[in-house]
Amino acid sequence: MEKAAREKMLANEPYIATDPELVKIYINAQNLLYAFNSSLPSEIEKRRELIQALFGSVGRKFEVKPPFRCDYGCHIYAKENLFVNYDCIFLDCNKVYLGSNVLLGPKVQIYTAYHPLDPKIRRSGLEMAAPIIIGDDVWIGGGAIVCQGVTIGNNTTIGAGSVVTKDIPANVFAAGNPCKVIKDI
Repeated sequence: MEKAAREKMLANEPYIATDPELVKIYINAQNLLYAFNSSLPSEIEKRRELIQALFGSVGRKFEVKPPFRCDYGCHIYAKENLFVNYDCIFLDCNKVYLGSNVLLGPKVQIYTAYHPLDPKIRRSGLEMAAPIIIGDDVWIGGGAIVCQGVTIGNNTTIGAGSVVTKDIPANVFAAGNPCKVIKDI
């Protein structure tokens, strides 16, 4: 029996994003995001409830500043003390794991999704997605991009504007395009 599109997506196998099940999950997430992003600053409890409904799981203490964008939301798993600043984008076509005490600067982009290099395959509509793991006590500076399949170790800081294309170990400061270790912390 062939796997469903969502199973393929979460297994980092080629899938079609217009699959009816995926579209249904996507529309639900977009409705929640619309409510979240158009909420009043004073509607703190409403915002909390919307993020709890959107994410796969989120720890007891968190703050996500609007506007926030993602594809499905249900593939985002965050521990406690999460802070997501303004204008962050998560293409969560695969799982995004955020450890405890993660801080994301404004305009941080987390991309689990990617496309085939072969243009013939791209034209077919096939996409792929690989999970991203961000450890505990990680700070990612504003405008940084974290690409598919990357793991960032505990206690690491990623400099603003970096493009993280490969795993970054624990206890370092890393920056640049492509992002590389600058020094141990």
